[in-house]
Amino acid sequence: MKITGYRLLRSYHHWGRPVGDVNGFIESGITEVPIVIIETDGGISGVATGSHEGIERVFPAIEGQDPRAVSTLYDRMLARVFKAGHAGAIFGGIGTLDAALWDLKAKLAGEPLWRLLGAADRFVAGYASGLDIALNDDELAAFYRTMAQHGFSSGKLKGGRDATADIRRLGIVSEALSVNAARPAMLDANESWNLKQAVRHVALIEEVHDLTWIEEPLRRWDAVGHARLSAAVRAGVATGENLTGLEQYRPLLDAAAIDVVQAGAVWGVTHFLRVALAAHSRDLPMSPVGLSASAAVAHAAAAIPNHLSAEVQDLGSPFGTTLDLEYSDGGIVLGDQPGAGLTIDEDAIAHHAVTEAGWPVPQGPHVRPRRAGLRLVADEAAEADL
Repeated sequence: MKITGYRLLRSYHHWGRPVGDVNGFIESGITEVPIVIIETDGGISGVATGSHEGIERVFPAIEGQDPRAVSTLYDRMLARVFKAGHAGAIFGGIGTLDAALWDLKAKLAGEPLWRLLGAADRFVAGYASGLDIALNDDELAAFYRTMAQHGFSSGKLKGGRDATADIRRLGIVSEALSVNAARPAMLDANESWNLKQAVRHVALIEEVHDLTWIEEPLRRWDAVGHARLSAAVRAGVATGENLTGLEQYRPLLDAAAIDVVQAGAVWGVTHFLRVALAAHSRDLPMSPVGLSASAAVAHAAAAIPNHLSAEVQDLGSPFGTTLDLEYSDGGIVLGDQPGAGLTIDEDAIAHHAVTEAGWPVPQGPHVRPRRAGLRLVADEAAEADL
């Protein structure tokens, strides 16, 4: 069997609420969902959601190859761009092709991906995450009450501007999830602080809440800063979702700078498995971020020995897609459909125009504010610059 081509589709996800973080948000709650389909001469296709970036450039590395050699093909794609570097957006294109290849491999084996990867249990523990910076207090409570109905007992708040507001809103999240007893609480600052700002902010929160972890408090590459912060606060330090390649983790792992190792689902299955193995060698737990970007990574999470909890941001799925899974008991129950359980209605997507969709818009969460990391305390005037 050989890989013969690929097709690109573009759907959208309607979140039903504004989504974003301290850096910005998408008011419409509508975001684009790139879809990649890998074709073979055997008539079986692999499909994944994620990114279209760089696919035209790296596809020749896998064209004509046997699709079952997924790990080798992943390295071939990395090698294809070694001079320009794979870091950044093109890593998302590689990751999406990789996820589609794993989907294809599992279909060829006639098994769900979680079983192909060696998992014995289809359940993936998770936590609720509302991408909720733009929600008012009532909307915040409503979202987490809905998640509590599906058994979620832990939640992650987007914050970082104002410690007083974060303390209040963490209380709202905790109360909404209280029907399920445990109520671990996490805060995500999305790289918006400097070290001393992070220490001050977390210390204030920890006077009121037992914070399970503080996520992305500093710039992603700041190994020394993350290590100093971890030593200064009770909360664990979680980071890694924006690191593109195992080598980028090395300085943080060597500096003991991460307490909870994260990987973005958009970067694919092979990347996730390799990072998980590196974390496991240091007795560190692993947590995938943004499973809405890749159903395949949920299957990979079920198969690693050090999985802690996966980020569940929404209970729906993109337009024209169906996921073979359920949200129950505070996690994800994966199905038995061969592959990663992602089905695409190409006709529906092709005949439905995507309007008002977009994630990297000027005011969105992928644009770093001018004053991010340049404040010691929060104040209204400074927030106006965000």
